[in-house]
Amino acid sequence: MTTNDPTGRKPDSTRVLQRFSLAGKVALVTGASRGLGRAMAQALGEAGASVAVTARGADGVRRAAEELRAQGIRAHGVRADVTDPADVDRMVQEVAGDLGPIDVLVNNAGISVPGTALETSEESWREVLATNLDGVWRCSRAVGAGMVERGSGTIVNIGSMSAMIVNQPRWQPPYLASKAAVHQLTKALAAEWAPYGIRVNALAPGYFLTEASPVDQPEYQQWCVEPAAMKRYGLPDELGPAVVFLASDASSFMTGSVVVIDGGFTLF
Repeated sequence: MTTNDPTGRKPDSTRVLQRFSLAGKVALVTGASRGLGRAMAQALGEAGASVAVTARGADGVRRAAEELRAQGIRAHGVRADVTDPADVDRMVQEVAGDLGPIDVLVNNAGISVPGTALETSEESWREVLATNLDGVWRCSRAVGAGMVERGSGTIVNIGSMSAMIVNQPRWQPPYLASKAAVHQLTKALAAEWAPYGIRVNALAPGYFLTEASPVDQPEYQQWCVEPAAMKRYGLPDELGPAVVFLASDASSFMTGSVVVIDGGFTLF
């Protein structure tokens, strides 16, 4: 087969499933002590990556790392607050020192403070933006600097379908604004860093059942389940394969994309 690739790149003859492998890679997942972050860390580890799990709580990250190691996954737990620039720098240095240079960054750390616009305090607004947006910015820059130097790397930002809709009945303007900004930041970094061999994509999850999102309860049925085309919520392990796809060579021609995984919620 011939190509007109001006870079002279040859077609990849690797078998399809092998292109999903993350063997030899180091992945850092923020907000990974539980919920979606924990599930994504598990998936990356099962794909062969060494995994650093981070969160604000020391006990949570230690427990998550121990659980991964018990399954034969090389893992390291790091307590870190993504809203603190010094903490982010320390986190990146610690992970690199223990596991090696970071090849995959998953920016998952996030919070939501429900309330109407007039009920939302200035403190709550700043807290949500500092975690959901500033945290993505800081971690991407801290990890991205090394990726630029090495000429390779993948970043997966966890946005949300809430960047495209208005969640009901719980109003949460800071969360919606932060996730919409994450999607656009993803595209900005993708365009800027593509020449350095770095790909930046995002996942936009819909309603998933986690400790922080009990969407299996009856009061959520009308707003979180019935509007979705598939008439159900997602389970955390359904997000893991998509993260592996974006982190691996299986998505080698993708950057700046936002992949929506919402059971068809945003179709209507």
